[in-house]
Amino acid sequence: MTTVLIADHHPITRKGIVSLFRNSEDYEIIGKVSNGNEMYDVLKANTPDVLIMELDLPQINGIMALRTIKKEFPRIKVIIFSSHPEEMYALSAIKAGASAYLSKTVPTKTLKKAIERVARGGIYLNDNLTQQLANGNANENNMVVKYKKLSSREIEVLNLLSSGKRNKDIASTLSINEKTVSTYKTRLLKKLKVDNLADLIHQSRLLHIS
Repeated sequence: MTTVLIADHHPITRKGIVSLFRNSEDYEIIGKVSNGNEMYDVLKANTPDVLIMELDLPQINGIMALRTIKKEFPRIKVIIFSSHPEEMYALSAIKAGASAYLSKTVPTKTLKKAIERVARGGIYLNDNLTQQLANGNANENNMVVKYKKLSSREIEVLNLLSSGKRNKDIASTLSINEKTVSTYKTRLLKKLKVDNLADLIHQSRLLHIS
């Protein structure tokens, strides 16, 4: 029996996932929570085999929380089921320890397939993402290759910059100082081979990998 915890602040999402396995003898939903504090309470009390988590869960920072979960509960398999499209956070989520990343626009059968694969110990990425990652390995100028070379924290900073956040806001969100944010920006400029912030943001928005 595979135990599952659902962490999502949208009631209809929680109910929808539960309905997928209502008649299943192989899966047991051990909890449905709507914020980060509730999620950690369940993880500590009754650690599930699989955690299905929204990246924008209240009271936590998604990618940072994911890294923490994988450090404190390394046996948990995490599926990110998010309102953000794959091109924004899929690679950073996988790098941080997720076993799957799905946008909430996917069909129900895709979500079920991903859950089943992850429960068996696999990793689920959509076919387009997998193919482009494979193709990118042969081309050093490929945007996906450049993106893969970024650390999880660099990707976080890049995503926040792309959403219009200022250094001060990024520092607050990531619990780092502004000088460190500036250091990450310098690294991003170098790794993505651009000369200024405008071009950096443009590059990030070209990273279409789903």
